[in-house]
Amino acid sequence: MDISVVGEGSVHAAPDVLRLLAGVEVRRSSASEAFTAVRAAAARLADALAGAGIAAHDVRTVELSLGPEYEVYPKVSAYRAAQGVEVVVRDLSRADAVIDTVAGVGEEARLNGVTFELSDPAAVLGEARTGAFRDAAAKAAQYAELAGRPLGPVVSISEEVRGGGPQPLFAMAAAADAGSSVSPGRQTLTVNVRVGYDFA
Repeated sequence: MDISVVGEGSVHAAPDVLRLLAGVEVRRSSASEAFTAVRAAAARLADALAGAGIAAHDVRTVELSLGPEYEVYPKVSAYRAAQGVEVVVRDLSRADAVIDTVAGVGEEARLNGVTFELSDPAAVLGEARTGAFRDAAAKAAQYAELAGRPLGPVVSISEEVRGGGPQPLFAMAAAADAGSSVSPGRQTLTVNVRVGYDFA
């Protein structure tokens, strides 16, 4: 290998899936009362989400906790129980309605944050890879010309993806649409590719 260059390709993409972290939390004087109450609240939340059109496979339990809270240790002031879920909203036009549904469950309801992602990042990454490889090829051709030697075949390729890939893509610099309290914004996916060439 005689020339090694790094090419970069970037693509802007608008996430199309929302992941909402929500749940219910209660405090009661005994552990059994707290657990019974949080399970009942969780059932109400599940029913509300189903009524809002969220499919069962798009709701995943991510927290289930029960424990004492102390006034002054070891004196227990109450028992706290919580159950959290991750809700996948595949139609972003309904995001506000789903959030309102969670809030409508009652005083036990909790909203713990949102993230946005692409449902199918492969096409976006493919476009970024094409741009990165073309950038690397142009650099290699320039170096070969500067060296006064013809450029030969590619002998090695390695890649680095920044800005997400198949992982969740977090919204950046989001500007809310009119009438919506949440916006996915836009995400920049960048692929860096290192390409090695031989001289001909």
